[in-house]
Amino acid sequence: MAQEFRKRQEEEELIRRYEEDLKHNQSEFFDVDSYETIIGYYLEKSKFKRALTAVERAIDQYPYSSELFTVKAQVLTNLERYDEALELLERSRNLHPLDLEIHLSIGSILSLQGKYDAAIALYEETLAFAEEEKDEIYYNIGLAYQSMEKYEQAIEVYKQSIELNLGHEGSLYELAFCLDVVGQLEGSLSYYKKFIDEDPYSAAAWYNLGIVCNKLERFDEAVEAYEYALAIDENFASAHFNMGNSFMNLELYEKALEEFKKTIEIEGPSPEVYCCIGAAYENMQQYELGLKYFQKACKLDPLYDEAWFGAGSCLEKQEKWYQALHFFNKSIKINSHNSEYWKAAAHAEFKIGNTISSISAYEEASLLGPDDKEIWLNWSFIYYEQGEPQKAIEILLQGMDELPDESEFFYRMTIYLIESGQFKEAMNYLENALILDFKGHEVLFDFFPKLETQKALQKIIEQFRKDNQ
Repeated sequence: MAQEFRKRQEEEELIRRYEEDLKHNQSEFFDVDSYETIIGYYLEKSKFKRALTAVERAIDQYPYSSELFTVKAQVLTNLERYDEALELLERSRNLHPLDLEIHLSIGSILSLQGKYDAAIALYEETLAFAEEEKDEIYYNIGLAYQSMEKYEQAIEVYKQSIELNLGHEGSLYELAFCLDVVGQLEGSLSYYKKFIDEDPYSAAAWYNLGIVCNKLERFDEAVEAYEYALAIDENFASAHFNMGNSFMNLELYEKALEEFKKTIEIEGPSPEVYCCIGAAYENMQQYELGLKYFQKACKLDPLYDEAWFGAGSCLEKQEKWYQALHFFNKSIKINSHNSEYWKAAAHAEFKIGNTISSISAYEEASLLGPDDKEIWLNWSFIYYEQGEPQKAIEILLQGMDELPDESEFFYRMTIYLIESGQFKEAMNYLENALILDFKGHEVLFDFFPKLETQKALQKIIEQFRKDNQ
């Protein structure tokens, strides 16, 4: 940890010197490694324009460095200036036709442009001369096939990557995903166990088995596999992290915390691990500690939307609605395509009393997540509470178009129809609700606290039960 702290201090001093130099329009000499550190710092902070300025100054000092041209192409790619990046890389490829990094960078940009066939052709051409990183090339080919939804081809290529490097986490993860998509994950266990039979002391082999068991929701078996991996290599950070995730699924949150904290001890903090720690504390109802770790993740990466959402969730559970809404809105600003974020913001707006904003947020959530029943139930409830049951019915009917067999919708529709005086229609919906889920009828009594109404409903329900015995 002391070494990590010293390294961070050195980096901060380097950035300070560079920015001071830039501010006064001076030209202090920095070596190539220093420039790469400076550029990497800006890329990590998503300050792409500053990264571009830094790489251009570096190229002015080192005009023959092919590495810097590759880095500049990466920066241009982050700025979505793909054609400029490709032109730069093609010039570099003409000068260094066997440079592996240049080929991989070109292939990556072609994939980003949706030119998957061209990317695959380039990667296959690269395989002919590459002496190292063939596992990475196969991985990139697999990603291209996967983007084209050619999962069978992707599976074969990921397997080639893993045959070369049993520890290639990207190939392992994507292989499991593709096998799951085509319904072959269960049958692939023998494939993963083969590696253990070949080398029972391979930590990577046990780790791979753990990934598949976790994907199959065999969490106890996944934990056991990760334990074997850690018995062989106690500093296997990814095994600690994934075992933590398995413990989360088993609702063993204290054990999950231990594994997440070990992950940080081994490889340092990351927003992802901080979020996992935050989620563990949140599930243990230790909301202040959960908030603390979600905020730590926000500081590490201000664009990590899951961290902002997690912080909002901890505040929501403490009914700190105004503060929660601030964090939910921040997560939406970073990622506006997540229905969960809009739904949470809508609920917070409702609790604060901002009805119009709440309705607007629920509408956005319904477009992004039409198969989420809570969105339709909560959105329609706003109108019901305002004494507009007909409007509530209209919203719920939209939800029923998306989820036609959802029993809760039928019970809720019964409530709205009774409230609007449409008793005959209400009884039709109630009958269908009882057919779909008889036990669900208890929700009716939450909406109708008057004893005479409850008795009338109970009589109808009891008659239905007798008729259908």
